[in-house]
Amino acid sequence: MKLLHLADLHIGKKVNGFSMIEDQQEILRQVCNIIDEKKTDGVLIAGDVYDKAIPPAEGVALFDWFLTELSKRKQKIFIVSGNHDSSERISFASGIMKEEGVYISKPFHGELERIVVEDPESKVHIYLLPFIRPAHVKAYFPEAEIEDYTDAVDTVIKNTSLDPQAVNILMAHQFVVNRGQLPMQSDSESISVGSLDHVEASCFAPFDYVALGHLHHPQKVGRKSIRYAGSPLKYSFSEAGKGKKKSVPLLTIDENGVDCETISLDPIRDLRIIRGPIDHLLSEEVHQNEGLDDYMLVVLTDEDEPVDPLGKIRSVYPNTMKIEFDNKRSKQNQSEKTAKEVAKKSSYELFEEFYFAMNNVAMSEEEKSFVQKILEEVEEKA
Repeated sequence: MKLLHLADLHIGKKVNGFSMIEDQQEILRQVCNIIDEKKTDGVLIAGDVYDKAIPPAEGVALFDWFLTELSKRKQKIFIVSGNHDSSERISFASGIMKEEGVYISKPFHGELERIVVEDPESKVHIYLLPFIRPAHVKAYFPEAEIEDYTDAVDTVIKNTSLDPQAVNILMAHQFVVNRGQLPMQSDSESISVGSLDHVEASCFAPFDYVALGHLHHPQKVGRKSIRYAGSPLKYSFSEAGKGKKKSVPLLTIDENGVDCETISLDPIRDLRIIRGPIDHLLSEEVHQNEGLDDYMLVVLTDEDEPVDPLGKIRSVYPNTMKIEFDNKRSKQNQSEKTAKEVAKKSSYELFEEFYFAMNNVAMSEEEKSFVQKILEEVEEKA
């Protein structure tokens, strides 16, 4: 049995005001081509199907097209909702769709949903865990000690009976760490509140493979069978660079267990950062007419600001998203730098710095826990 693991499609997303719909459709076509070539049996989509809880019409149309293409290829489709999705909206008509081999997680209702898939070589149990918060789980397990996300996920898993004779796969959309060690992140992900939303990878020990969504860089967490597929496209300039390729994991399941390989994806436009004086960057000798349609962050080093720099840059690089300056004037602008640094910090980190500045001592563990809970409640209400 072969299963393709996707996550974080973020259909309908705009990056610096640029719609990514065309890029998303092309990358989903590539996924369909991989399915044709590898002759897969199913597709796992581990959350953040859409970029917003109420997606734009063109985003809904694109996902409808993608599901139709998968269905034409006789794929079983498994979907869990992410923190960007509305679990209620995305699971609409899930009962009817189940009859067509499309399994969509409902809002969390106290237990994992299980789908049994069998072929002559293997029996696979796929468990669907939508994005959850401690409050969601506490409502169904009021006697359990649930203080954080690790407790919440651990409680759900410990109350799930697994078949040791089957290959057990969990789909989840959470921030997973290995013994407190943070995985690689990018600027396109939601900033977490302190470390409260972290889930320890040890929770997933009973499963043969854990198909994760939430973080956009493809990577394993702890053991190689706990894996983030990553987003199929780059959604921030923190992911820029040829060395940061996107890929999809392909699972092969047989009597020996689960084997995983990654297959590269090639976008129609890359995200790149270029740097230098404007005349240098506009020179054909420099760009050689290659990659001109890529999405660009252009860092200009001219000491004298050119007239209409964005217009000039876009005459050669039409998909320039941002222009920044790196010169003596920009280096003196400390307020701008400070604003950027603040924007990258979570509410918890800002409060922690404020507390220390006001009191000249760090918060106690009890105070940290209290602040984290308050901020988490505010985040949930928002």
